[in-house]
Amino acid sequence: MSSIIINKAGIRDLETIQNIGRQTFSETFAESNSEEAMKTYLEESFSTEKVNSELTNPNSHFFIAWEEDIPVGYLKLNSGEAQTELKDETSLEIERIYVKKSHHGQKVGQLLYDQALETARSLNKSYLWLGVWEENLRALQFYRKNGFEEFGTHTFRLGNDDQTDLMMKKMLD
Repeated sequence: MSSIIINKAGIRDLETIQNIGRQTFSETFAESNSEEAMKTYLEESFSTEKVNSELTNPNSHFFIAWEEDIPVGYLKLNSGEAQTELKDETSLEIERIYVKKSHHGQKVGQLLYDQALETARSLNKSYLWLGVWEENLRALQFYRKNGFEEFGTHTFRLGNDDQTDLMMKKMLD
């Protein structure tokens, strides 16, 4: 395996974010959801307008993991009003750590998480938080290993299906 490089993403990376977002979300969740629900979610969540708006929001931060010239994962962080919930000025939300299935087990997620931690510290945040689907055992294990603890739940709607996300946070020193 070549070394993985993490780069801050900008508007020039819009198509890359769309493509890797669609691919990784599908790889992770397609088996557990209807084809129709997946299609709608992917069209809405990764539309050019939505991704453009997120990439140009000064309170959102994107990073792409590259293996040579191939994107293999990405990270989306939110602070302030860009956060999906809480909107606590002392926190940073990890909205997405998405890694291609081909690169699972190769520490790409850990490198992206380390970038989240570094960003939170550089922004003087007190804690990191996120929501993760209660049935995504791989992700739950990853976050617990990195010191996250559950503090609540929220509902994530995919199509007509209400799914429970566990809310998790990690206090920073």
